Amino acid sequence: MTVAAAASTALVVFGFVLFATAVTRDRIDPDLRADGIVVLTGGELRIAEGARLLVRGQARRMLISGVNPRTSRHDLMRLSGLSEAQFNCCVDLGYGALDTIGNATETRIWAEQRQFSSLIVVTSSYHMPRGLAELALEMPRVQLVPHAVVPPSMRQTGWWLHLTTTRVLLGEYVKFLPAAARLTVSRLVGQLGQRPLT
Repeated sequence: MTVAAAASTALVVFGFVLFATAVTRDRIDPDLRADGIVVLTGGELRIAEGARLLVRGQARRMLISGVNPRTSRHDLMRLSGLSEAQFNCCVDLGYGALDTIGNATETRIWAEQRQFSSLIVVTSSYHMPRGLAELALEMPRVQLVPHAVVPPSMRQTGWWLHLTTTRVLLGEYVKFLPAAARLTVSRLVGQLGQRPLT
């Protein structure tokens, strides 16, 4: 193995350790506020947590993005814990997204229609970095406020000792890297485009 290859491998491994350590920490800001809430589907706790923020008045409206067409409105209302009046008043359902990129597109359309300039993003802790990257690519001018939900199965201490947790984290890290790269390139191109000609 060449020095360059060894250095690249070490960098990727180090990046994974930083990623895994960051996403297994429970960091919640109880005072966060935004125009709207977007819940990226994939876990029941995400919907309930988004609904809790809505009830607390931390945003005016909530989008549940990536809803399975086979999931009924009644099922989602039950998962949210909201009353029928609260659900009908302030919750929108997005059925078009099939993946995180689709979530971002669906969210951008919803935010533009509502003229929202800030969003609380609710998703699992391990999915948050990729979710934020894809959303930022679609909505570079919208303020994104992360609100991560740590799944009960996710080990927050000694994650490297648990095969299932490590496998989930590694799989998500591999998916995150291309999104992070695209976001970095997009921002660099944007900065170059804003530089005055000399």
